[in-house]
Amino acid sequence: MAQRTLGLIMNGVSGRMGVNQHLIRSVAAIRAQGGVLMSDGSRVQLDPVLVSRSADKVKTLAEQHGGLRWSTDVDAEIASAKNHIFFDTATTQMRPTLLEKAINAGKHIYCEKPIATNLAEALKICRLAQQKGIKNGTVQDKLFLPGLQKIKMLRDSGFFGRIFSVRGEFGYWVFEGDWQAAQRPSWNYRTEDGGGIVLDMICHWRYVLDNLFGKVQSVSCIAATHIPERVDEAGKRYAATADDAAYASFQLEGGVIAHINMSWAVRVYRDDLVTFQVDGTLGSAVAGLSDCMIQPRTATPRPVWNPDQKQTIDFYDSWQKVPDNVVYDNGFKAEWEMFIRHVVEDAPFPHTLVEGAKGVQLVECAHQSWKERRWVDVPPLEV
Repeated sequence: MAQRTLGLIMNGVSGRMGVNQHLIRSVAAIRAQGGVLMSDGSRVQLDPVLVSRSADKVKTLAEQHGGLRWSTDVDAEIASAKNHIFFDTATTQMRPTLLEKAINAGKHIYCEKPIATNLAEALKICRLAQQKGIKNGTVQDKLFLPGLQKIKMLRDSGFFGRIFSVRGEFGYWVFEGDWQAAQRPSWNYRTEDGGGIVLDMICHWRYVLDNLFGKVQSVSCIAATHIPERVDEAGKRYAATADDAAYASFQLEGGVIAHINMSWAVRVYRDDLVTFQVDGTLGSAVAGLSDCMIQPRTATPRPVWNPDQKQTIDFYDSWQKVPDNVVYDNGFKAEWEMFIRHVVEDAPFPHTLVEGAKGVQLVECAHQSWKERRWVDVPPLEV
């Protein structure tokens, strides 16, 4: 059976996320395994062209990964008949313009989140993709984390009974850049460059909450810039104009209450960089990136409040670890393979641009809540 090859534009791939998750752990790994396995047993191989504004950087990257195609001219690659899919992981502010060009050129679309910095632009892209009949998708990688996959398994098995609350803790200390280099790029902390933790993370929480616990119906959010000045990659001090922490509560369908703290200015004292605690009538679970601990109703300890005596219960001891009975592939790679099957054989792919637009919608509602200091309803999205 002849092998099919898809030309793939990887725009902005020279950044940290693009290199590590999308190139090395996804596309390069797919190429190394011989392509994406289709339902009929055939495989579809990927022929990526790496695109970046820095010729030296992208050329070196292409050579490091087996002599891949590379370019600094994104418009030429969009126009080329060699390429079938346009993937974007460059700056969010430029994304709607580039996606529009690629859609009009007949390319299938896959992109990082957020798909735009505002809902109007996000909806414009969604409608254009629908009008042109273009296969489209957006990265929703958190759903593929082993920890959250285990939460989904527990939910589907009925372990929780009726879920009534979800508590999320996300974040870590991002160094200011003076005596230690920052772990994140400086543009993340400038609103004028598309930065801000609300824009970056609320998109994630929309699809996590919608898919695992209930559709988001309203939001209350307050954000802050806890570190007002940072040092950029060139050693220059700059004003941090974007929010670096946010604290949000969500009302979900079915009466579920969710609260998620997110911060780039918090020192970690928990099991992982992100944890979710899910409480239900029959049991609770706490999941990190990989592991998941559970406590059923029948094994719940009986503490008694007494501030005059030292606590004698080891509350960690009564939790049980969910075994690793399933081997989970890298989440970014798993979603890439889903999208390729969607393009080639029309396999189901729920993570469309419309789902990405829902994330942008929740960002706008969270910003409105923060500005007006009130709960904001999240209406059904009309595309």
